[in-house]
Amino acid sequence: MHTDTERCVRAVQSKDARFDGWFYTAVLTTGIYCRPSCPAVPPKPRHMVFHPSAAACQQAGFRACKRCRPDASPGSPEWNVRADLVARAMRLIADGVVDREGVTGLAARLGYSTRQIERQLLAELGAGPLALARAQRARTARLLVETTDLPMADVAFAAGFSSVRAFNDTVREVFALSPSELRTRAPKHAAAGAPGVIALRLPFRAPLHPDNLFGHLAATAVPGVEEWREGSYRRTLRLPYGQGIVALSPRPDHIACRLALSDHRDLTVAISRCRRLLDLDADPVAVDERLRADPALAPLVDKAPGRRVPRTADEAEFAVRAVLGQQVSTAAARTHAARLVIAHGTPVDDPEGGLTHLFPAPEELAALDPDALAMPRTRRTTLTMLVRRLADGDLRLGADSDWPKTRAALLALPGFGPWTADVIAMRALGDPDAFLPTDLGVRRAARALGLPSTPAALTTRAAAWRPWRAYAVQYLWATDSHPINVLPT
Repeated sequence: MHTDTERCVRAVQSKDARFDGWFYTAVLTTGIYCRPSCPAVPPKPRHMVFHPSAAACQQAGFRACKRCRPDASPGSPEWNVRADLVARAMRLIADGVVDREGVTGLAARLGYSTRQIERQLLAELGAGPLALARAQRARTARLLVETTDLPMADVAFAAGFSSVRAFNDTVREVFALSPSELRTRAPKHAAAGAPGVIALRLPFRAPLHPDNLFGHLAATAVPGVEEWREGSYRRTLRLPYGQGIVALSPRPDHIACRLALSDHRDLTVAISRCRRLLDLDADPVAVDERLRADPALAPLVDKAPGRRVPRTADEAEFAVRAVLGQQVSTAAARTHAARLVIAHGTPVDDPEGGLTHLFPAPEELAALDPDALAMPRTRRTTLTMLVRRLADGDLRLGADSDWPKTRAALLALPGFGPWTADVIAMRALGDPDAFLPTDLGVRRAARALGLPSTPAALTTRAAAWRPWRAYAVQYLWATDSHPINVLPT
């Protein structure tokens, strides 16, 4: 979008928050860059240039605006819609892969050369993977500086910098303030509630309808791993350097997030996974506009605009849970999952007492005894085969997954039908166009709305909803009185 100068100028002059994260405005006369909704008086159009990323602005020598804090914008929704090389690379960079494994590690995961990845990222985003990762480290550093009392040296290494000097230089260059000045100027928020807890706000594009989002997560919560407590969805997190516990609470203009991490180097990854879990980088205006064009869906969209797709913080975990939930009730699926957690999960220490374990990793489940599973033999075979493929690395589910190839790989497993593969594509892989025409709830809702209810006919009708069929599923499910559609009290 940053190449459409006229459209960008209109968005800046109207301070349209819908475009935050889509592009950034660099002001030639002041040397700063802003989000489109910056509250400052807009500069003259001839003084504006537009960039596709904060990293590109920084590469061009601009520093972040102190009023609108463009580093705190929601992420670009493009990376959630696309499954090409650039989108997969951006999802991996957000997950901290460059900081942990370098550009060569990023290239190895994607199956391309480092030169090709750098060329494509430069062409689309105006910055290479190192610059994009550096911009992300700067954002993480700012969060730690402003929301914790960690010593600056600890902040530097937790944010992913290789040295305190690199940390100091980057913060000064990006924010035009020293780390100490950032901490002094930081707004004083209410205490996080417990020592070592990081409290922050996760922004999103309005509107956001939280009922089915948090209702689904709470209604399907695995005891010991997830819970709904005092207005917050809480769960344990398995992270690259350690473990964590997060509490997420819906607010009118943000999601309140409280993170307790065993290693602060996991902050960037934890934030990225929480954003993916709640689908916070979605573009609800574009989604609802397409779905509203169908007269059958329009009343559902008008009644509760801004529905999101409840996703997952751990793709392998969700795949296992999808198999456990085949042809059984939500309560039965939770019971099966809880048994696996008690038998194979890693214990955690939760000061609030409700969470007890991490969900077991595929490696921890690879040695389980199928005869110990209280389920039909065919489903036991499906689960053990899935776990074995995940543990061996033959099947990879993650931010870098190629959606069509991964779906085909899932369908090749014994016991995997279209429903299981598509629900994993929708909620674990993040494919916004995944569709469940065989789902009983979808077919029942379709019949009540006068839509075709047979899978083939419904798939044909749903072609008009592309590329947002996963969101159409949320609107169809919402016609039922199931607890997944109700925000817990």
